[in-house]
Amino acid sequence: MTYPFILSCESTVDLPFSYMDQREIPVLFYSYSVGGEEFPDDMGRDPDALPRFYQQLDREIPQTSQLNRFQYKDFLEDLLKKGDVLHIAFGSGMTNSVENARIAAEELRKEYPQRKLIIVDSYCSSSGYGLLVDYAADLRDQGKTLAETAQWVEENRKSVHHQFYSTDLKYFRRSGRMTGAAATVAAVLNICPIMRLDDRGRIIAYDKVRGKKNAVKRTLNVMEEHARGGLDYDGKCFICHSDCLPEAEMMKAAAEERFPKLKDKIRLCDIGTIIASHCGPGTVAVFFLGDERAPEK
Repeated sequence: MTYPFILSCESTVDLPFSYMDQREIPVLFYSYSVGGEEFPDDMGRDPDALPRFYQQLDREIPQTSQLNRFQYKDFLEDLLKKGDVLHIAFGSGMTNSVENARIAAEELRKEYPQRKLIIVDSYCSSSGYGLLVDYAADLRDQGKTLAETAQWVEENRKSVHHQFYSTDLKYFRRSGRMTGAAATVAAVLNICPIMRLDDRGRIIAYDKVRGKKNAVKRTLNVMEEHARGGLDYDGKCFICHSDCLPEAEMMKAAAEERFPKLKDKIRLCDIGTIIASHCGPGTVAVFFLGDERAPEK
């Protein structure tokens, strides 16, 4: 199919590569390293990659790094040779990679003055980032121009809500995000921290509850408050998880019951290796379109 422009993104959209390929969205891949060995952010291309990652996680905390301007330049130049490009980047609340994308874009605009190249900071992460890119692909498919699509993304990127909680705090303790004493108390009391992204795409822990069922209920209460149309929300809804499929399926079933117009429409995904390198196993996240995300209080 011929499109008015090329839409691209990065592997931290946490959607299957097969889906991105089907939608004809080129992907720039991050990587992580363990014990000095580098591995790509696989996006489900190798079914053994994610299980292997979690086995590695038990032994050593992976190292991740930004994409550099040379990686962006090579990737974007290949696309520019084919047409105009809208690249939606992994949110700056998670990484400064987007600044390298902008540097590469400035160089490429001079080399390809006949092409249009727009870089947009998504202010999103994981499958929330994927949800934003998926909406942009819908607009592209409808024949919207590069400028029209970029404008929609910029106007709606802060309206993609990221609500998530963790059911396993061991990795938060190991990675230094929580003290050992706090993690032990939380584990004994069966406490799940409830988190979100603020308007700049940064993680904010804003509540805590006891037990998985209460975590689901609290998350969906917030979704009801902020989703466009409230309980009548019928837009895109993605749920992703890090090695805790039963918890994600519990969230999906509860969301479909609470929001009847989402029945059989929710996409369930794995959190990829880059995001999981920082959150560890046991995280469940829900993404939807709503009002504008609030700043940190």
